[in-house]
Amino acid sequence: MGLFDEVLNAVNSPDRQGSMDQIGGILNTVQQLSGNAGTDSNTMQSAMGIVGNFVRSSLQEKRVTQGEQQTQSIVDQFSGTSPNSQAVNSLFSGAMQQQVAQAISQRTGLDANMALQMLPVLVPLVLKFLQSGASSQNPQSGGNSVLNSFLDADGDGDVDISDAMGLASRFMRR
Repeated sequence: MGLFDEVLNAVNSPDRQGSMDQIGGILNTVQQLSGNAGTDSNTMQSAMGIVGNFVRSSLQEKRVTQGEQQTQSIVDQFSGTSPNSQAVNSLFSGAMQQQVAQAISQRTGLDANMALQMLPVLVPLVLKFLQSGASSQNPQSGGNSVLNSFLDADGDGDVDISDAMGLASRFMRR
């Protein structure tokens, strides 16, 4: 099952944290960020997808070195729709932040400094998206289907964050 299917299942499940309001809040924040940056939402969704790929690598490493519960704890602690530089610092070193900004710049045409300034918004948004599959009763249970699907992606054509955001946007007709 792809990432988008996992998000839909989480949104439709009363025992998961995901909701249409949550996804709508993420999409609204992406649209606001697009407006503030003077770009379109497709460019911002691409930037979010690039950030998502770096977040995936960081969370995969943390899951291996610190365990599944600690990885879920990072998602829970730093997810949101407000800027949070601690979220960025918890996942990326300073050099890695520069690398993420350069990747965004190269692939979207956004200025690298602007991309760097967007990370405190984009990283919590990616984490908020991943939080949707966590149990609403016991988030630390390790049963976050969205996070597990995201971290187990192996490049075999499964949907990534930017694709899932685009599908969610079309699904919600935004």
